[in-house]
Amino acid sequence: MTEPSPAAFTEARARDVLAAAGHPDAAADAPLLSLGENAVFALGERGPVVRVGRSAELLERAERELRVARWLADEGVPAVRAAEPVATLVEGHPVTYWQRLPEAVRPAGPDDLAALLRLVHALPEPPFALPRRELLDGVERWLRLAGDAVSASDAEYLRGRRDAFAAAASALEPHLPRGPIHGDALPRNVHVGPDGPVLVDLETFSSDLREHDLVVMALSRDRYGLGADAYGAFVSAYGWDVRDWAGCAVLRGSRETASCAWVSQHAAGNPAALKEFRRRIASLREQDATVRWYPF
Repeated sequence: MTEPSPAAFTEARARDVLAAAGHPDAAADAPLLSLGENAVFALGERGPVVRVGRSAELLERAERELRVARWLADEGVPAVRAAEPVATLVEGHPVTYWQRLPEAVRPAGPDDLAALLRLVHALPEPPFALPRRELLDGVERWLRLAGDAVSASDAEYLRGRRDAFAAAASALEPHLPRGPIHGDALPRNVHVGPDGPVLVDLETFSSDLREHDLVVMALSRDRYGLGADAYGAFVSAYGWDVRDWAGCAVLRGSRETASCAWVSQHAAGNPAALKEFRRRIASLREQDATVRWYPF
């Protein structure tokens, strides 16, 4: 018998948690800034931003993200700053508070991201432990959340890819020195305010191959429609093209696998997510690297 799918993490559920966290008035009308692993709300016109995590198992990651923010502030790296020093667990969901960023003056570009990555990649290890960037660790949880929206065959296929790429990644020889990385290095995780670009979404900070941060943009060029000129600007600003590294295909395949599985967790209650999951899984099964994927 198939187990029932876990309760979906929806905007309505996140607003219930927001109310339980002591913001009953804001819960009804606080603007939702994003909904993914976290639901992110703006509290008032000048208040902080609050993030409600998808599940209790993300509490440790939320606590580490707060430590990362303090460390980056000490190191002088432009990044989002915490508004409260601790994470709390509210009705099974981690809740954290962050300083509101000023309005963006322009969209972030690949060169903005590259400049910030150069700063991060020059950092020594922090005074606390950072995990490895285990891209594939979430696959099982995402498939579990997907429930019956993902066929048993597709789930087993993704598990097989996960295991194969995890084994291959463990044997890679890096070109760059290992150390702190952002872990989800995309322009959408850069905010350009009046004082310049800052890093946001610090939850995937890790200590691992620096190439992880660079493969993200290479995959954006291959799968998500990033233009050659934009990718060239990224490479020029960073100073090296990860596609020249022999291990690039392994990290690229790992990230494709994780990205496909990540979408699956939304598929049960969102037809657009189900459509995108089916697009991605078909292209992987058919080994068609030319199929365009769409951000979700």
